[in-house]
Amino acid sequence: MPILPIVTYNDPVLLKKAEEIEEDSPELQTLIDNMLETMYNADGVGLAAPQIGRSIKLFVMDTDAMIEDGEVPYGPMVFINPLILEKRGNKVPLEEGCLSIPEVNDKVFRPETVVIEFFDRDFNKHRLEAGGWTSRVIQHEYDHLEGILFLDYLSAFKKRLHKKELEEIDSGNKKVKYPIVPKQKSE
Repeated sequence: MPILPIVTYNDPVLLKKAEEIEEDSPELQTLIDNMLETMYNADGVGLAAPQIGRSIKLFVMDTDAMIEDGEVPYGPMVFINPLILEKRGNKVPLEEGCLSIPEVNDKVFRPETVVIEFFDRDFNKHRLEAGGWTSRVIQHEYDHLEGILFLDYLSAFKKRLHKKELEEIDSGNKKVKYPIVPKQKSE
């Protein structure tokens, strides 16, 4: 399975709402496999279709490496046309990063629990209530489908602190250990 290049900070596909997926197809199943392989290759725990340049409502995740005592291991999961039905609990600050914003991390406040409805890779409908890291990753990846980056939750001051790092990513000068979509050099 090929490793797909990941789109990075300031690419327009990351800033727009994704489209619904109408039907299953062999191409979709191949894309799902490739996204999982790409996520694992980059040592990620989640990857949304916009991050590989596809503006469709699809993300994959595997949070088993992050779960803490008492959390449920789910293994690799596929979310097609997800819809968050509810977020509840206290907003908890946890350090987040993103494969599309390499090596930039900061605390983001998110509700502890999420209830999400989605289709799996076989187009079976599910409803999942999750807490802990699983909830965090679901919310982060879901945001990608809405054109929202974790940076959007940061204060203006925090964003200024990351300005140099973001400029390096945006210029295409950031070196990472996984394939990324090359930035277009302006003349």
